[in-house]
Amino acid sequence: MTFDFMLPYYGDVQLMQDAVRSVLAQTDPDFRLVVIDDGKEPDVPGWFAALGDERVHYLRNEQNLGITKNFQKCVSLSEADHVVIMGCDDLLHPHYLETVRKIIDAHPGIGMVQPGVEVIDGDGNVAYGLADQTKRRLYAPKVDGRRVMGGEELAASVLRGNWLYFPSICWRGDALRKVNFRDDYSVIQDLALVVDLLEAGERMVIDETATVFRYRRHAVSESSVQAFSGTRFTEAERYFSAVAARMDARGWHRAARAARFHSASRLHALTMLPGALRRGHREGLRTLTRHAFTAGRRADG
Repeated sequence: MTFDFMLPYYGDVQLMQDAVRSVLAQTDPDFRLVVIDDGKEPDVPGWFAALGDERVHYLRNEQNLGITKNFQKCVSLSEADHVVIMGCDDLLHPHYLETVRKIIDAHPGIGMVQPGVEVIDGDGNVAYGLADQTKRRLYAPKVDGRRVMGGEELAASVLRGNWLYFPSICWRGDALRKVNFRDDYSVIQDLALVVDLLEAGERMVIDETATVFRYRRHAVSESSVQAFSGTRFTEAERYFSAVAARMDARGWHRAARAARFHSASRLHALTMLPGALRRGHREGLRTLTRHAFTAGRRADG
């Protein structure tokens, strides 16, 4: 059983280096790390060359591909039986691979593994903000140690509110490469991938017996116009409308209702409204308000 850690990189050099070090510190040394650099930081290639570790493969894109295409490239260049597409600022606990390998051994053929995760802030301190508390308390299923989910049950759960931590998930390589990320999404592509795999018959193990991944959650900057423009919710509306129709056609009517209502996405838009109001971002206000308050009426109607 082989493992690939695929690391799509763009941004902070120090955080990326910490992420790489966390991979190299695994108690289970049997893996390949592939870093696909979508940036132009001058000292990064030299840093990787100096590592001198044959398990590490570094590639720099000739031109910037953007998030989705770089993710797609990670999938297409993966080779292993199992694949992790981790964030370039996230951290693995030393026992991540050892733990996930045991879970897969206990569930042969499983498509996805969601291990235990703790959330950290930009400084590396454990911090569960409103978004993560909401995930855990309102949307995540009850898991007593370990649970296997799939089909409409899991589809309805994640479409209601995406409680997964995508960079921590270990994917079965052949299933991932067969589906890959959709071209037409740049924000909600992780949810779309999971639902596509569920439609293909894959299942997921959710394991809370050990916390083995540190997911970095950065605060939304008040100075970021994009954060309050509402463009991510325009994409979300397009996705939820399309996937609801697919769920109905499949006979997964509970999942279709969850997609049409998409309560977590609407709640997220609601929390962004005060910031958009302070910014005086009129178009963002309209988009956020529409997403927060009209989706439920459309779903009920």
